[in-house]
Amino acid sequence: MSPAGADSPDRPRSFLAFDFGLKRVGVASGNSLTGTAQPLRTVAAEGDARFAAIGRLIDEWQPDALVVGVPFHPDGGAHENTVRARRFARQLHGRFRLPVHEVDERYTTTEAQAAGVRDADAAAACIILEQYLRTTPT
Repeated sequence: MSPAGADSPDRPRSFLAFDFGLKRVGVASGNSLTGTAQPLRTVAAEGDARFAAIGRLIDEWQPDALVVGVPFHPDGGAHENTVRARRFARQLHGRFRLPVHEVDERYTTTEAQAAGVRDADAAAACIILEQYLRTTPT
């Protein structure tokens, strides 16, 4: 049994969000109390090294859940990166045993780049998380 209030829908929840890429993964953190997110960093690693770096971030931030951006074609159709991002989401869940939520992330990297940010991948993860926080009752 969990501690009193730990599973309460009114309890603020913390999140790490990911903008998945084949060579880099942008990471952001945020919470349901403020409904805001902040870019953290980009993990520039592949394979097991990627998951080791993400594991360190999870240990540091102790999120209640994870959010993964899943890209689609403009018409809503899936493509190769849709499949890859969903696989990444399943791998996160399997490795870290946290709930993983998927968010349609069409154009988040383009939006981040247009804003002129230094780390577009982490900024895209921030946009993904803010979108999740805006559209999902927590």
